[in-house]
Amino acid sequence: MSTSPIKNQNDAIIRAQASHNGPTTLLQIAQRIGSPSLNVGGLSRLMRFLVHKQVFDETHQPGHEETFFALNECSKLLVKDSKNTLAPIAMSFTEPLMFAPFYNLNEAIEEGCTAALMTHGVEIFDLFSRNPGLNKVFNQSMACRTRFELGAIMSTYDFGSLKGTLVDVGGGIGVIINEIVTKYPHLKGVNFDLPHVDSSAPSYEGVTHVGGNMFQDIPPADSYFMKVNITDPFAYNRVLHVPLGGDDVFEASRINMDMMMLANFVGGKERTEADWKTVLKEAGFPYYNIIKIPTTVSIIEAYME
Repeated sequence: MSTSPIKNQNDAIIRAQASHNGPTTLLQIAQRIGSPSLNVGGLSRLMRFLVHKQVFDETHQPGHEETFFALNECSKLLVKDSKNTLAPIAMSFTEPLMFAPFYNLNEAIEEGCTAALMTHGVEIFDLFSRNPGLNKVFNQSMACRTRFELGAIMSTYDFGSLKGTLVDVGGGIGVIINEIVTKYPHLKGVNFDLPHVDSSAPSYEGVTHVGGNMFQDIPPADSYFMKVNITDPFAYNRVLHVPLGGDDVFEASRINMDMMMLANFVGGKERTEADWKTVLKEAGFPYYNIIKIPTTVSIIEAYME
């Protein structure tokens, strides 16, 4: 799995500013990159571009002629060891194998297939299972997104009202089901995902990892939690689903994610409330309640009766 030079430079820029704990000069950034053949003029032009795109702020310090570059609200989210880092998500969007299908998106739409299949010869999850490095990038990205949204989900929804077994369908490496069971130890947690994902998940107290295909069969439970995925209709009492869609400050992020799903995932799409109402009704859930939270997601609690 290759890493682009510009990705290495951007990472070095972030690390240089974080390590200096404040604004950083171009020379300090160049020293952190540490390349003997570094194009300093090119680095300067790259920094000018990133300042223009509001990734960094350009500042001037009293008594110094040099220009300093500072982290802002955007680039602070890209610091890898930050509590609220979004770096794994950014890395997944710039991973060459994930981005490559966009070059075939027009043809894929014309021919009615996914751009991932046209590009790689297999669907994206098959590619993940064959490429451990890419699989790790994707899993870390999904876990990062979950951690970023987790606080809002946990503070908004009372999982304590549930009983018995709770299955997180498509739960990745088990970040959210671990948090739920830790806070509500009366629940038995099951983290359910594809075998190649499940095999890389760490162990958690109170959580059982089960590998399988949700489009074929899912473990029996009293309640189900699904985050940014949907499966075929099934007849169980309660489904907690965290969907995306709606007009607010997060809409631009949803539209970007929708393009990623269009290019890489079969049937994946962002859905509005009207879309979900149709999906839930056809799946046998005539009753639902939407709980909005301050992230890119909302919670849908769906009932059969």
